[in-house]
Amino acid sequence: MKILGPDGRPIAKTDLTREIASVSLTGVRRRYADSVAPGLTPARLASIIRAADNGDAHAYLTLAEEMEERCPQYAAVLGTRKRAVLGLPRRVEAASDDPHDVELRDAVETHLVKSPAFGRLQAALLDALGKGYSVGEIRWDTTKTPWAPRDQDRIRRAYAWRDPRHFTYDRVTGRELRMLDDADTFNGVPLPPYRFIVHEPALKMGLPIRNGLVRLVAVAYMCGNFTQEDWLAFAEVFGMPLRLGRYGPGAGKDDIDTLIAAVSGLGSDAAAVLPDSMRIDFVDAASGAGGADLFERLAARLDKLISKAVLGRSDAADSTSGQLGGEQYASDVRRDILEGDASELSNTNNEQLVRPFIDLNFGPQAAYPEIQFYVPDQEDLAGLAAMLEQLVPLGLEVEQSVIRDKWGLPDPAKGAKLLGVRADSPPDIPAMNRATNRAQPPPDAADPTEPLVERLGREADPLLDALLESVRAALNASGDLMDFRERLLGLYPELDGKAFAELMGQALAVADAAGYWEAGHE
Repeated sequence: MKILGPDGRPIAKTDLTREIASVSLTGVRRRYADSVAPGLTPARLASIIRAADNGDAHAYLTLAEEMEERCPQYAAVLGTRKRAVLGLPRRVEAASDDPHDVELRDAVETHLVKSPAFGRLQAALLDALGKGYSVGEIRWDTTKTPWAPRDQDRIRRAYAWRDPRHFTYDRVTGRELRMLDDADTFNGVPLPPYRFIVHEPALKMGLPIRNGLVRLVAVAYMCGNFTQEDWLAFAEVFGMPLRLGRYGPGAGKDDIDTLIAAVSGLGSDAAAVLPDSMRIDFVDAASGAGGADLFERLAARLDKLISKAVLGRSDAADSTSGQLGGEQYASDVRRDILEGDASELSNTNNEQLVRPFIDLNFGPQAAYPEIQFYVPDQEDLAGLAAMLEQLVPLGLEVEQSVIRDKWGLPDPAKGAKLLGVRADSPPDIPAMNRATNRAQPPPDAADPTEPLVERLGREADPLLDALLESVRAALNASGDLMDFRERLLGLYPELDGKAFAELMGQALAVADAAGYWEAGHE
């Protein structure tokens, strides 16, 4: 059977296994070591952005990579936004409850989502947040069924991140991503089907190359560099007090040279030897100008702008929420931004990974399973449980999968040991609620709580005797009612009614259960 790609052309098995976008020493796709960040000026930055808009994004993408290496603030907040998405729960939803659709869902979950390589792929695709797009090459393993991306060794991974500088957008529309190749080093060649995953987050409308966060924070990064350089220069000049050497009118040239050497040496040696006729004064720099504070405020302002551009909030970069793991990253990123990133990443995986996997192994389908990165709802789960406890016995029907999703619980596997109510435990209210909700008892059925009532009566007699024994002794030893009252008040703190209280609790539960049974029986 021939497998047709999206363009209608047949796909050969060998096309799926060979590497396409590999790096070479001499070809157009080589390992780059150039740099554009040092000495970045407003004119240079403007020319880099214009060149990217006109189709030459090499310098722009190089700057994007260097910004993550040179700007701690940008690297921190961008990493926080990426890890917030990577830390979200993942699930695979079947197209329907049909057994065939469930089989497709299980295949996607087993061979794609649960693979360790899948997490590395998501981290690679999220590189698009900063640069505007990210490309991952799929390496299919066709030696076993089903065909799926699998790691061969530490070098030949299931998915390979590809340098975005090895690709270019077409010169006409600026929207079709093409691979630079020796066959066409200017326009590039079309990407073959089923071999690449291209993630292009729509952070705003417009050309994909203009959508990256780098374009938004590049000016703040450049100004931050200027601020740091000026701040260091200011600290070098005014960070130390002015060392002023004084010599007397009779000092000769050798004496003056000695004084100059002593003043200069104080900057590094912090020690000097002078004749009695000379002295050194330390004059503090004037603090009224506010120079140091000015640079610090400007640097903090630029950091806040970068945080607001990436995380949607300017107070999250240095916050300490006390949460751990993915919860902390999720709380730092504004929720609507996190939901948008999760939705776009899910769409990319479903269109460019799930569909090829299903088509290659099961053929084209009317509907496909979907991988979802979902942000847990911020709701009161304890309140929901209490509400269900009250409404389910009244006839409210709730799908179990919906409740499991709210708690982030997977569907139980076949044959798995499940939590439930023990058969030999006294019935409680929720257990009777479930029982009355499942089925109504027949009209001639016996009250199932009668044996429990009899057992509670037998267990109550010795408990009552033990509880009242000391009371009877106090009554027999009393001469009158006032004497008995005093003895009873003194005896009260020593009485232990714990066992009797537990029995009363069980009795109340049995009474409530009997009431539910009678209501259902009627």
